[in-house]
Amino acid sequence: MNIDLSGKTALITGSTSGIGFAVAQGLQAAGAQVVINGRTPQNVTEGLARLGGTARGIAADLSTSVGCKTLTDHEKDVDILVSNLGIFQPVDFFETDDAVWDLHWQINVMAGVRLARAYLPKMAAKKWGRLILLGSESAFNIPADMIHYGVTKTADVSLARGLAKRMAGTGVTVNSVLPGPTLSEGVAQMLKQEVDAGKTLEQAGIDFVKLHRPSSILQRPTSVEEVANMIIYVASEQASGTTGAALRVDGGVIDSLI
Repeated sequence: MNIDLSGKTALITGSTSGIGFAVAQGLQAAGAQVVINGRTPQNVTEGLARLGGTARGIAADLSTSVGCKTLTDHEKDVDILVSNLGIFQPVDFFETDDAVWDLHWQINVMAGVRLARAYLPKMAAKKWGRLILLGSESAFNIPADMIHYGVTKTADVSLARGLAKRMAGTGVTVNSVLPGPTLSEGVAQMLKQEVDAGKTLEQAGIDFVKLHRPSSILQRPTSVEEVANMIIYVASEQASGTTGAALRVDGGVIDSLI
């Protein structure tokens, strides 16, 4: 399969590292004009240096409506929007105050809502577009130590399904992609104590999956590239028949036939 996105502009939020950066690399390799986003100018500058090519970037804090407007004012029209930005923070429910809930909601859900409002009508006017929202296996397997995170990821999956229906017949597809445990920089930081104790990052990841996600069929974390591959396909012309779907790259963690 030859995915050719020449002539398309792709904006990936939270893309200076991790899954987002891998998506940016893959979309650029497929011919898209890539726009990366990070919270600080330094992160964006460093991301562009790593990415190379004709990519451009914009620093904007998408946890606020002001930051989202900064982004949409700078990049007024895109063909592909990958709403990748997200945070997670293990905190027990009874120690999770309103500020933690609100921060996760604003970043994990409302950033996607605000950008969808800005870009989807323009995609519909062109009769072509792709919106991909990053969900998580935690949308279905709500983690007891991150209930606030799981709730936001369930919302992302619901948002994608609802927007797919809203965009019916326009030529614009909307889908969510559900990674499982993935060896991103964020997960590496979470496993730092075990790595410092002598484990390799890969072994620490395997041990984490076996202990905390025992339903995993893969029995290891996915790589950021493995998740990015699904997103790149969903962004392609070849995926024109897929919309309203929750597409799993979870290594089989979710124990369900659908």
